[in-house]
This record gives sequence, structure tokens and C-alpha cells, in this order.
Amino acid sequence: MQQRPKDAPPLVEGDAVQILDAIVRLALRERASDIHLEPKVDQLKVRMRIDGAMVDVQGISNAVAPQIISRVKVLARMDISERRMPQDGQIALDMDGKTVSMRASTFPSQQGEKAVLRLLTGNTYVLPFAKLGLDPDAQRTLRDAISRPQGFVVTCGPTGAGKTSTLYALLELVHTNDVNVVTLEDPVEVELYGITQGQVHNRAGFTFATGLRAILRQDPDVILVGEMRDSETAGIAMQAALTGHLVLSTLHTSDTVETIVRLIDLGVEPWIVANALSAVLSQRLVRVVCPHCKDTVKLETDFWDGDELLLAAGSPIVKPRGCNRCMQSGYRGRTGIFEVLQLDDELRELVKGKASSRAYRDIFARRKIKSLRRMGFERIQAGITTVEEVSRVT
Repeated sequence: MQQRPKDAPPLVEGDAVQILDAIVRLALRERASDIHLEPKVDQLKVRMRIDGAMVDVQGISNAVAPQIISRVKVLARMDISERRMPQDGQIALDMDGKTVSMRASTFPSQQGEKAVLRLLTGNTYVLPFAKLGLDPDAQRTLRDAISRPQGFVVTCGPTGAGKTSTLYALLELVHTNDVNVVTLEDPVEVELYGITQGQVHNRAGFTFATGLRAILRQDPDVILVGEMRDSETAGIAMQAALTGHLVLSTLHTSDTVETIVRLIDLGVEPWIVANALSAVLSQRLVRVVCPHCKDTVKLETDFWDGDELLLAAGSPIVKPRGCNRCMQSGYRGRTGIFEVLQLDDELRELVKGKASSRAYRDIFARRKIKSLRRMGFERIQAGITTVEEVSRVT
């Protein structure tokens, strides 16, 4: 966890409205994805998630803390009097003539209610496909998969790895004027012009499975499903991919091999997975070293990818130092590292035979398919990120 620089300008003092506005302004300026308002015995602690890491901002007096939480609940149309149950809602805050959209949630804790605000700043911007961080070979593989009229393309990785951003970028490759694109998300994070976007509502019975069935009656060409959460959704999506639709989705799996195994474990017939699956994309986000304060040092210990030595001790690498421009973290922004797999006849036979993970990895080694760590190593060599970052995510 990083600390806010001591000489950074203090948050505005004043009433709850002024203080919350100042916190949101700071979050926008520092490109934070989340604001955490955490009640403690002596203060309301303010932290932000910047480039995936938590950063301490400033403590706020308990004299005004309840009013700040109440302000959040009023903006999010929550029940102010209810302090014993979690609540959630949406906030549209006018900030210097622009509307800032946020998703708010509260959680009762020992010291009071904690509030978390997710800044939905990407509602008008999609990261271009060319800027995802894919190498030329991976770009060609994905362009080929997306250009086909049918198939199943899945991205995988942990929460916060940028899977949804990748799916939106892939939609950029689709000529939406010529085809009907329908999405089913939870929630809709980016509003895209020219396509139909749906949001699941589990309490109303509008689940991924029921929504996907409904989409198939909407004459779709391309379907984006936010996540494969159960066997029913996976089965419907795979059948759709076999019957003339291009389906894009995500899975919470660690790499490309585990994704294939997971799809079969969900109960989908191996022959359906083998024939429907077009490409698998595994990804992680690594922080980019701040260009204003990076140093070059020598690596202290060997850096390995399994049995392969990638960097020997003593090799020159970049090291973050920290400055006011990066809030003393040493990093500024993030980029993706990717492992891309396109299925061919040899791999499809393994899928049909329910092969073990080891069988897939043997083929990957023979074909010299680049792993996530290998891709991260290339970013280290280019001076973009650090050994610590690549080790953390791979």
C-alpha cells in the first residue's frame, strides 16, 4: 500500500458536500478506479485504488464523517436510516460542468458504515484494440477469430485483469453497421453506440441464462456475454457459437489451459467445446514504471519461467523510485500482458479426449507459445515494467 506524499495539497476542509467533492476531484485527477471511505476509531480513513494498488489519501475528522457517508447515501438514493444492512446504488455527480458516474455500496462494520465508490469514468471511452498491449502475432490471431461469422472467443484472468476492456476493444473490430450486436452484462460499464446492451437483474429473474435465451430470439450476429458463471449459460453460449453466431465472453480462470479444462468441467460436452471454441486469451495488468523517477539497477536474483531462466542475476532492470507525479508509488498507468491461443485440429482432438492440463502444456512448449511470464519478461526488457510487477501477476 502506497502513502500519499506529505507535500501534496490537503483535501478541502468544510462541510460534507465540499469534502466529498474534493475527494472525487482528487480521484479523477489521479485516475483512481475506486474510493474507499473507511470508518476507524479516530477518523474516517480515505483510500483510493490507483493502477490496481491501494493508496492512503487522508484521514477525515469523525465530527464530519457521518455526514459524508449520509451524503453518499443520499446521492445514491439509499435509505439513510438503514445502517445495519449493506446497500448499493448509482450516483451521477455534477463536477465542473461534467457528469461523473459512480457505483456506490455501503457495508456495516464494527466502527460504522464503510462506503466504496467505483468511478465509471470509462462510460464514453473504449481502449482501442491497438493499444491493449498485444504483440503483432496475437493481434493477427484475434483479428482472424473476430473476422469469422461464428465461433467462441473467451478472455480469462482474475478480477480486475481488464477482461471487459478487452472484449469492448474486440467489438471495435466488428463492423456494427453490417451486423446485429447484442450484449448481456453485469453491469454495463461502457455505453457503446450502435449495439444493443442488456444488463442482468437476478432479483427479477433476468439472469445470464435467461437473457442469453432471449438474445437468441433477437436475430443476433455477435453476442457478448459478460461472464460464464454456470453450466447452463456456458452450454447455451457454446450452442450459439455452433449455430452461426460469434460469441465473446469471459471466465475467471488463470490461463488458457485452465480455461479449456474449466469449460469441460462446467458440464459442456467436449465435442461442443472443441468445435465451438475459436480462441482463448489469458491476460493480466502490470503497472508501468513512472518515467519521471525510474532508475536502472541490477537484478538481485535469477528470474525464471518454470525451468527456463529468463533473466540472470546482475542483469540491468528498471526500478521505481517514487515522486509527486506518481503519488510516491513509482508507477503511472498500466498495460496488459497476454497469452493467446487459437485452436487447431491437434488441440481440438485433445479437447474431445478430455486431455490433462499437462498434455496441453507439452504442446505449448513444443510450439513455443509465449506464456504470461514470458510476455511480462519482454516488457521488463523494454523498460516498461518491473520484475516485481510481473512476478506479482504471474
